[in-house]
Amino acid sequence: MRRLVLVLLMVTIMISMAPRFVHAQEEGGAQLTKHDRAELFRRGAQLWPVYCAQCHSPRPPGDYAAYQWDVIIPHMRTLGNIPAADSNAILEYLKTGR
Repeated sequence: MRRLVLVLLMVTIMISMAPRFVHAQEEGGAQLTKHDRAELFRRGAQLWPVYCAQCHSPRPPGDYAAYQWDVIIPHMRTLGNIPAADSNAILEYLKTGR
């Protein structure tokens, strides 16, 4: 019984930490080369109107500061059910496309 409680506790801890690991993998932007960032920017520029126009008028990159896009995009990703790779590309476009 004691072993079962210990295993359940460990599983609970691992499950609660999983989103942090996923987020860390999605944030892999620091290792991107200049060419990779340019490709991500181009892809984001293509995806931005596609996803954003489904619900509202897409906002130009200059409407918000880069740190504000860091808050807005994860929220919109949840609401729009946007895949992580696509939201990262859109975020790169919005943060650097001024």
